[in-house]
Amino acid sequence: MKIGMLTGGGDCPGLNPAMRGFVMKSIDYGFEVWGIREGWKGLVKGIVEDKPMDVARVEELIHQGGTSLRSSRTNPYKDPAQLEAVRANISKFGFDCIVALGGEDTLGVASNLWKDGVPTVGIPKTMDNDLSETDYTFGFDSAVGVNVEAIDRLRDTARSHSRVIVLEVMGRHAGWVALHAGIAGGADFILLPEVPLDIDAMCTQIKKAHARKGYGIVVASEGTELPNLDESEAKLDAFGHVILGDRNVGEFLAKEIEKRTGLETRSAATGHIQRGGAPSAFDRVLASRLGIRAAQCVNEKDFGKMVAIRGTEIVAVDIDKAVGTLRTVPLELYNTLTTLFNK
Repeated sequence: MKIGMLTGGGDCPGLNPAMRGFVMKSIDYGFEVWGIREGWKGLVKGIVEDKPMDVARVEELIHQGGTSLRSSRTNPYKDPAQLEAVRANISKFGFDCIVALGGEDTLGVASNLWKDGVPTVGIPKTMDNDLSETDYTFGFDSAVGVNVEAIDRLRDTARSHSRVIVLEVMGRHAGWVALHAGIAGGADFILLPEVPLDIDAMCTQIKKAHARKGYGIVVASEGTELPNLDESEAKLDAFGHVILGDRNVGEFLAKEIEKRTGLETRSAATGHIQRGGAPSAFDRVLASRLGIRAAQCVNEKDFGKMVAIRGTEIVAVDIDKAVGTLRTVPLELYNTLTTLFNK
């Protein structure tokens, strides 16, 4: 079989190990895997590597962050001409299957292609950990680790200057990164997109924490809902999402805390720092296992599937179910964990 493989959307640690696992298992089956560069844009424009991916091409990828195939936020379903180009290039290059590594948007395109008759297999990647049908996605553990280190560093300077510091982390619709990083970092308040913002409760808690230890740490998802925010004219990406970098959640919260409490407050954002760097050991193993299982799906001609981790097992699930509903933080879990910072 001749397989085209691409990575789409934001890069994250684990993409390269997942590709490595897929290619190595595909070699066992005698498949040819051709790298499509720059995500779905590469399939629109026909940007395909000049030879199949072999062991030499992928063996050093286990420790490398980002994606060696590069990426883009391209949605060919927005433009009939682009979609036709995708179909034409699949035929031109003789691909029997397209394997897509990505999150909700990238795999949404793969799901639509499958419904339109193109054999596809998806490998879940998102730092937000918000894909349904899987317990974890690679990139998440690495992002949490980066943010925990950031919290530890911010705590030192907050304590030294008796300040409050707000750390803004990734999380558009789901607050998994903020919740895990905030709990692991000992934050004094955590804000998620799933939980309505209560500025009074936040400020009350911060004043109590500051009075007790002389500083305060707040962790907030970038998708936290802000009061009176009009996003009707906000910039959107190719999939219709608001570009979150323009919302400045951390800066807004810092100003509100300082205004309402009188405590000197600063904000910081890890931003794209969360994306780069070597993947954690957990993400390297998870990504490798998912890549291997995806190759098994291709070998079994089990298309229209996304590989996933359930408990400790790697399984194949329907890709349309995986992208149909976002996996958000359950309110019950958040309420349970508030006991760790609501003091």
